[in-house]
Amino acid sequence: MATEVDICNLALANLGDDATIATLSPPEGSAQAEKAARFYPIARNSLLAMHTWSFASKRGSLALTTNTLDQWEYAYATPADMMSAVAIISPTAQNDYATRMSAGDTPGNFTANFAPTIVAGQYTPQQFAIEGNFIYTNQENAMLRYQAFITDPSLFPPLFINTLSWHLASMLAGPIIKGDQGMAEAKRSIEMMQGYLASAKQADNLQRDITIEHIVPWTSGR
Repeated sequence: MATEVDICNLALANLGDDATIATLSPPEGSAQAEKAARFYPIARNSLLAMHTWSFASKRGSLALTTNTLDQWEYAYATPADMMSAVAIISPTAQNDYATRMSAGDTPGNFTANFAPTIVAGQYTPQQFAIEGNFIYTNQENAMLRYQAFITDPSLFPPLFINTLSWHLASMLAGPIIKGDQGMAEAKRSIEMMQGYLASAKQADNLQRDITIEHIVPWTSGR
């Protein structure tokens, strides 16, 4: 499995730099190590934000907090490791793509104890809003599916690692190579990163197999 040092050395190799880094924390003292230590977290976090990666996906209950907004019934604290919210779901929902409507419920009705519904083949997700460190919603006992800040490189899939190495290389090219050649290498690295990113996203999407459950009106109450 790759380490942060491995990924940084791969980025340098992508640029044709023969230098190798031994440590990043603290940087070993070379110019390459100092720049890699500075730009690696930026490259990693920005790449994490480019896709809803399955390895960074988490689901958990939310901590109820004081609600100061009249527009919403509930307020919850955001998880400490949350990078972005994906969906608010009922604690009884299997996933945030399909939830059956209970008999007697009104289509489109949002109440404190009402889960997201599919009505006549259309999925209606639970609404929510994020302001600061708070998540506002009408869902009681809400659960959140979210993207987390993942810093452990042992959790990164191989294609994510390749993408990250080229993303980091694009940031290191200018400071390390300088001039027109550095700009050309940065451009080339971005193009390589984009190619690997497309493959990484495609591979990551195969980690999910969610069938959206379409419910027609005459079966929705069963």
